[in-house]
Amino acid sequence: MDSAGFKALAVSRIDDQSQQLRELSLKIHSNPELGFQEFKSAGWLADYLANNGFSVECGVCELPTAFQASYGQGAPAIAILAEYDALPELGHACGHNLIATSAVGAGVAVKSAIDEYGGSLHVIGTPAEEYYGGKTIMADKGAFDNLDIAMITHPGAADVATIQTLACHTLDVEFFGQECHAAAEPEKGINALEALIQSYNAINSLRQHIKDKARIHGVITDGGRAANVVPAHSAAQFIVRAEDYLYLAELEEKVVNCFQGAATATGARLEYQWAEFRYAAMRNNMSLARLYRQNMQALGRRVKLSEPELFLGSTDMGNVSQVVPSIHPFVAVVPRGTPGHSPDFALAAASESGMQGLLDAAKAIAMTVVDLLASPETVTRVKEEFKQGK
Repeated sequence: MDSAGFKALAVSRIDDQSQQLRELSLKIHSNPELGFQEFKSAGWLADYLANNGFSVECGVCELPTAFQASYGQGAPAIAILAEYDALPELGHACGHNLIATSAVGAGVAVKSAIDEYGGSLHVIGTPAEEYYGGKTIMADKGAFDNLDIAMITHPGAADVATIQTLACHTLDVEFFGQECHAAAEPEKGINALEALIQSYNAINSLRQHIKDKARIHGVITDGGRAANVVPAHSAAQFIVRAEDYLYLAELEEKVVNCFQGAATATGARLEYQWAEFRYAAMRNNMSLARLYRQNMQALGRRVKLSEPELFLGSTDMGNVSQVVPSIHPFVAVVPRGTPGHSPDFALAAASESGMQGLLDAAKAIAMTVVDLLASPETVTRVKEEFKQGK
C-alpha cells in the first residue's frame, strides 16, 4: 500500500472511532478541570490510548496529569500534543476537549503506517496550558528534546495553518502600607491601594509608547477591606506580552519601574515576583504547515496558510516550537467574531460543529503524519528549515 492508501486508511479509522471520540470529548467537556487538576481527563485519554495498543507513561516530567503514549520505535519521532485543562467558571471555553480527542484519534489512526514505514508516534498529554504553562515546564525538563516534529490543532473561528502569538510573562505584585482610620487619623496611614492605583495609571501611560503588538494588562486582586480604613495591603496580577524575548525583557523592566515609582511616591513597600516560566512566541514551520494545509483542504475545508489579521494571545506551544519543528493550526468550529474564552465558545466545544472540527483535525494531522513517515526527504526539509530559522 502506498502513502495515499495509508492516508485513506487513517481517515477511515477515524470515521470508525468517531462515536467513541465524540463521547470522550463530551465527557471531558462535562467534567471541566483546571490546570494541574485534570486527573479525570488525563486518565480517560491515557486509557483510550492504552486500550488501542499504545504504551503509556503517566506523570511524566513530575507532573501528575501529564502523560506520554508511544507506538513504534526510532526516527522519525513525531508527537501529537493534547491539551485538556478548562477555564474557571467557563469550563471548556477554549475547546481543549476537542484538542485532546483529536490528538488521540489521530494517534490511533496512524498505527498501520508506523508498522509499515517505521518510526514512532507519541501522543503527549500536556496539562495546564491556560495559566501555568505546562509545556514550558515540560520543555525545560527535556520532554520534547528527542522529537523530530510536534503538532497540535486548536479550535477557533478560522481554518488557518499557522498562527501569530506573543511571548509573555506574568507578574504578581503586592504593596504593604500602614492601616489606620481613614477619617480620624489619616496622616498615620500609608495607602497601599493608592500605590497600586498610581502603578496602574503609570502603566496606562506606558501603553502609549510601546510597539504595536506588545500588550500590558492586569487586574487588581486586593484593594482593601473597608472604605473607612486606609488599606494596608493591595495586590495585582499583570501580564506583559511582546513579539520576542528581547523586547519582552525591555518591557518587563519598564513595568517594574512603574511599581517602584509608586512605592517611592507613597511610602508603601513593594514586593513582586515574575512567574517562573515565560511563554515563547510561536515559531511556525512553514514546510510542515503547507503539508497540513494540503491535507485539510483535501477534506473540503478552505485553509489559509497564514492570516496576519488573525492575531492571538500566547500559548506554551511557543516554547515547544523553540525546541522542535512545530505547527499549531486552527480549525474553525465557530463563526468569525465569536470570542474565545466565552460562554458561546464553551457551547460550541460540545456542538455538532465542534465535533466535526475534532474529526477533521484528527484526519488532517493523521494524514500529515503519514506523509512524513512515507517521505524521509520531507522530514529532512522540515528539520532543515528549523535549523536555518535558529
